[in-house]
Amino acid sequence: MKILGIIPARYSSSRFPGKPLADILGKPMILRVYERAIMSTSLSGLVVATDDNRIYDCVVNAGYHAVMTDGNLPNGTARCEEALRIYGGGFDAVINIQGDEPLLDPVMIDEVAGLLRENYCATLCREMSENFADPNIVKVVMTLEGYALYFSRSLIPYKRNESSLPVYQHIGIYGYSAEFLRKYIGLSDTPLSMAESLEQLRILEHGYRIKVGVTGSKGQSIGVDTPEDLVRVRKLMNAEI
Repeated sequence: MKILGIIPARYSSSRFPGKPLADILGKPMILRVYERAIMSTSLSGLVVATDDNRIYDCVVNAGYHAVMTDGNLPNGTARCEEALRIYGGGFDAVINIQGDEPLLDPVMIDEVAGLLRENYCATLCREMSENFADPNIVKVVMTLEGYALYFSRSLIPYKRNESSLPVYQHIGIYGYSAEFLRKYIGLSDTPLSMAESLEQLRILEHGYRIKVGVTGSKGQSIGVDTPEDLVRVRKLMNAEI
């Protein structure tokens, strides 16, 4: 299977403008993500999909691949679909890699790639041990076969008694077959996806399935949404050196 890794990266952000170019120990965040992703053993190609010349120039000047996409696209998934068309190469599948996770473990990319061999849509999760009420941490519950039943910013499942059921945190890395990605971006918005502000619920509400793998990675998955998150990531990466 020929898989293209795509890192969507927008310059505009209400909470953190210019986030992809934020400095992390002397290097822009988008390059930190790219350098982690390129260590995956499953990708046949890797490209940044952006709508900003500053990000494009940063990536290309570093010797990596980038494409310019429409600045009016509604989300990162649509940006991935356009990047797939622009980049070409006859890829069978795409893995959408978050551009704001500089601590990304490349093992997770390989795990999603493995799930794509038998599924048209896949993502990951890991068991949680704290912060159950934090709405910024998305939770997921699955069927016995490992397909997503629901994603929520609320605690799911609700523990009415002293159940030993685990709580799983969704990890925002997605894999799609090229055929399903084209179909997905044409799906209309749905009530639950808008209520929770979770794009992946649109897939479930339209009756499609998402395979969810429990990652074996022990690495930290920290998204940089605010300048405060950036400070935390800098400290963690500094400790790795």
